Amino acid sequence: MRVELTVTAKGQITLRQAVLDHLGVKPGERVDVELLPDGRAELRPAGGRPDLARLRGALRRPGQVPVTLQMMQEAIEQGGGQAEEP
Repeated sequence: MRVELTVTAKGQITLRQAVLDHLGVKPGERVDVELLPDGRAELRPAGGRPDLARLRGALRRPGQVPVTLQMMQEAIEQGGGQAEEP
């Protein structure tokens, strides 16, 4: 998709709704602009708070048995994983 924008006398541009929709940006949110060495600029939604739902399963490994909160608590109570002091 190609969109042409007009620069105002104040040096500002208004992003068209199609651009905002493409970026997933809503009114009041911020946009990061990276100035590239070849005279281009790259737009992307500003960092902000990460969507934690996207991290679900990020640590899962094939063949790894899931650990429940109860199993974690029992390991903590038993001192599991701690090295003994000399």
